[in-house]
Amino acid sequence: MAAAGHFESPQRSQWPTLRSQWLTLLERHRAIAIIRAPDVPTGLSMAQAVAAGGLRLLEVAWNNNAQPAEMLKTIRQALPNCIVGVGTVLSQADLHVAIAANAQFCFTPHTDSELIAIATAHHLPMIAGAMTPTEILTAWRAGAASVKVFPISALGNGDYIRSILGPLGPLPLVPTGGVTLTSAPALIAAGAVAVGLQAALFPKAEVDRGDWAAIEGRSRYLLTLLAKQ
Repeated sequence: MAAAGHFESPQRSQWPTLRSQWLTLLERHRAIAIIRAPDVPTGLSMAQAVAAGGLRLLEVAWNNNAQPAEMLKTIRQALPNCIVGVGTVLSQADLHVAIAANAQFCFTPHTDSELIAIATAHHLPMIAGAMTPTEILTAWRAGAASVKVFPISALGNGDYIRSILGPLGPLPLVPTGGVTLTSAPALIAAGAVAVGLQAALFPKAEVDRGDWAAIEGRSRYLLTLLAKQ
């Protein structure tokens, strides 16, 4: 580390291994469940429901979550067979708290080279958010383990992914933001390596009444759809 607040990139040598390990997880599991909950017990129940349905990649969003670090720790302890990370991380302070809580991956809605450098130095896969071709390439060249294309529902879903990959080549793109059970398999078919889902997996009415069986069943159905791609 150079001057305070500025990170150089001797960790570039870690990129191939970190990216390869993360890509293997994405190709195996294809879907990431994004958890936003009013309290830790609800967040844990949401995580347990999708895990019972077969999902293994779980993201605890850093915004709109009560006690996200505690939620992350609780879910990791309860579900040791899952890979539990964080999302919507905007600052270095939040990233350091997530690292201290033993997050296993990190999503950001934007691209910040310093956040990528910090995460990579801690061997934490960083999935940086981007929208345009320039932003996507910037995130990838800065060392992101994959690139979150967001908000995909506003960009054209599978058609946008297909159009981006045509000129840019086989980049590992993870679309999020409005992904549904209908668009998820189409996004994978268009070339996305995985997708992130929140509202489609966790309808508010079901969460409010604790209908975890419905969420478990929906998760299982999602994996059935993705397995056909």
